[in-house]
Amino acid sequence: MARKQKQQRQRSVVKGVLAGLAGGIAGAAAKSVAEKVFPPRNAGQTPPAVLAEEAAGHPLNERQQTVAIQGIHWAFGALAGAVYGAAVEMEPKASAWRGAVFGLTLNRLTHESILPRMGLTGPAALQPTQERLSEWVTHVVYGVTTDTVRRMVRRSLG
Repeated sequence: MARKQKQQRQRSVVKGVLAGLAGGIAGAAAKSVAEKVFPPRNAGQTPPAVLAEEAAGHPLNERQQTVAIQGIHWAFGALAGAVYGAAVEMEPKASAWRGAVFGLTLNRLTHESILPRMGLTGPAALQPTQERLSEWVTHVVYGVTTDTVRRMVRRSLG
């Protein structure tokens, strides 16, 4: 009996981006839920709130901060997912550990590198252990969810 070989589908960056975009939105939702269970910080402004106030050039009221934080969270999650979808399309090994490596890498790039350099958070080494652990865990949740949804959507796109 001959073994049935797995058919390789055509690579399509456009389909990868679309699948990753959908995955990133789902990942952002999952990360929000995970942060309710395992909150990243107890007090102080979040990096998106600080960034929004810097962009606005003045303090934002509570409603404006909420809108800005949610907008940044969802837009960044979707954009990162789209980039991830394109990357996996070009190099399937980029989906290592079913997206967990993507989530951890994203955390490393943002919360442990870019945000401290921008002055939006303190240096990673000085961040409270609870905050760092929460960011690691919730970014893994984001990455795995993003990859799971990306796979399903990509499969449906053919």
